[in-house]
Order: sequence, then structure tokens, then C-alpha cells
Amino acid sequence: MKVVLAYSGGLDTSVCIPLLREHYGFDEVIAVTVDIGQPPEDIKEAKERGRRLSDKHILIDAKKEYVYDYIFPLIKANGCYEGYVLGTAIARPLIARKVVEVALKENADAVAHGCTGKGNDQLRFEAVFRAANLKVVAPIRELSLTRREEIEYARKHGIEAPEGKRWSVDENIWNRSIEGGELEDPNFVPPEEIFKWTVPPEKAGEPEVIEVSFERGVPVALNGEKLDGVSLIKKLNDIGGRHGIGRTDIIEDRVLGFKSREIYEHPAATILLTAHKDLERLVLTRNELRFKEIVDRVWSELVYCGLTIDPLYDALNAFIDKTQERVSGEVRVKLEKGCARVVARRSPYSLLSKEVSFDVKTEQRAAEGFIFFHCLQQRIYEAVRHERA
Repeated sequence: MKVVLAYSGGLDTSVCIPLLREHYGFDEVIAVTVDIGQPPEDIKEAKERGRRLSDKHILIDAKKEYVYDYIFPLIKANGCYEGYVLGTAIARPLIARKVVEVALKENADAVAHGCTGKGNDQLRFEAVFRAANLKVVAPIRELSLTRREEIEYARKHGIEAPEGKRWSVDENIWNRSIEGGELEDPNFVPPEEIFKWTVPPEKAGEPEVIEVSFERGVPVALNGEKLDGVSLIKKLNDIGGRHGIGRTDIIEDRVLGFKSREIYEHPAATILLTAHKDLERLVLTRNELRFKEIVDRVWSELVYCGLTIDPLYDALNAFIDKTQERVSGEVRVKLEKGCARVVARRSPYSLLSKEVSFDVKTEQRAAEGFIFFHCLQQRIYEAVRHERA
């Protein structure tokens, strides 16, 4: 029998390889690593480990696809769940789809992942796996393995186990998450060592103003320089990180009902989402903005829950894309001591009217008729209340 494993190169997925052989009887294990902007050293380690442990290792470069087909729609939807910018959540369906493609090409009997039974990722992977009608194997969840048991099993099979590793880290081009160990205590103050993308805000350098250009809701240039999506996000991660931008420490509500303490770094995401939302306020009508807030929230919840295969997801994207036809222009953002603040914006689709200026002489008396009827029901209510008192 043949199985295709979503393989990160970490402890969980590495121990899955011998487990799939010993406990599930698979003759061939194919490990698939999908590059969505992880550190080069992590990709190198996954490649080396995958080749050594599995029968076949496949590395897929999906950075461009991740940015254009997943991150850009996220920006247009102002994607955010309880303060979390959804970098891991929206990446899992992409990884799962790549695993499915390999499984179908290889005529595999099953697909597998290394998720536990307590997190969200199992839902995100399996929504895609099961939609493809593939048998799913989840060794860590099905065998209820603890971290200690995984380490002991790994050592017995010659797999390097990070005994001294205190945190669990997941990283791609959009965000870096850190959890586990002492961080599970909500009263524990995170040590500075857990942060790799951002400097402490209080130690950031002099303030800096940058300009981000958008076309139809997606970023296309930085400080007037046209950049592809991958390069633009990488550059903003570097710039924002130097200013301590994009640190989040939240108590997050997982899909299964657990609360968990999650810590994230996301400089580029903070800058781009802040700039994009501000530009929308300049060019969209009040009704569009009010309704889009609802759409954005539902969109974000679907992504968080791993339900990008839901028809509603496509319908919401259709509405969002329609609103983004006018979300073009430039936004200037001031980066200062951990804060990204919009200081100026312009767009050819701006809905600001010169008539509201105090320096423009217009006929203002017309507003009186509107005011008379604006509070009509409230005045009637007050009259009735006093009459009945």
C-alpha cells in the first residue's frame, strides 16, 4: 500500500513516517513538502530528512501561488480572526491540495498528516482530503501520542529529537506563530528570545514613512517601486520588523472549543491590512463598508475553520472582488515603535467631496429639512412618553 504524507520536516511529521509503516502497514511512504516561504534552513532540513526517512520526497515551490491565490484574496477581505492574520490557516488548504495532487498522480491508497486531535490544522487538512474522497490517516491523533512519547519513538528510529526545544514554531511568508511550553500559561510573560522577525518596539529605530500602492485591492508597489507579490511581502517583513511592527499575543478560540494562548509575528501583514482597510474607507460607500464588514468576518471565520471548499467562500470572494474594482491608490504609513499608522492616502476613486470643506461656500440651509425629519420618530416618542407619564 502507498500513502502520501504532508511533510514539514518537524518532529510530528517525521515520526509519522515509521509509524505509517509499523502501525498501518504501508509499504511506501511519499513525503510532500510545500514551500510557502518557510526559512531556507527549514526547507533544507525537510528535504534532507524527507529523503532519508521516506521512500520518496517531493518538494513543491508554491510561494507565488500562496501569495497571489491565497494572501491577496486575504488582503482584499481584510482577513483577521480575533486578531490573528490567518497565515497558517489559509496555508493549510493549499498544502492539502498539493498533497492530493501527488496522491492522485501516484495512485496512492491514502493521505496522511501529523496533526494532533486538539488543534485546528486537522480540520483544515482533512476538509480538502475528504472532499477528494481519499482515505485519511492521522497517526499522532489516532495513537494519542504525547510530545514525550514522540521523542522517545523518534530516538528509537534514529530521528533527531529536539529535547531542549521549548516552543512550537510555524512559519511562512505571511506570519510566524509561536506556542507551547511555558507560553501555554496565559500569565507567563514571553521572553524576547521567541521573536525572530521583529525587534522590541522600544528598541526600534527612528520613525519611517513608507508608501504602499494598491490596484484593485492588492499591493503592487512599495515607495513607487513595482514589485511582485512575494518580493513586496518579504521586503515589508524586513522593514516592519525593524520597527517592531506586528506582534500579537492573544487568547484564541479554536474551532473545537478550546481556548489557547497564541503568539504571532506578522510585520508585512499588519502594514498591508492597515493600509488596505484605510484605502477602502476612502473609496467605498458607507453601505458597502458596513456590509463588507460582515462579509469580511464570515470570510475570516471560514478560513480559520478550514472551510475554503464551502460554496459560500467563493460567493463571498465574488462580492469582495466586485468591491475591490475601485480600491486603487496610494497609502502612506508611518512606522514607529511597534505602531503602523496611516498618515495620508489618495485615490482617483476617492469619495471625499470638496463641498464638505469649511472654506467652500455652498447653500447650507437645505440641511434643515433633513434635520427636521431625521429625528421625527424620536420627537414623537418623547411627546408620547411625557403624555403618558
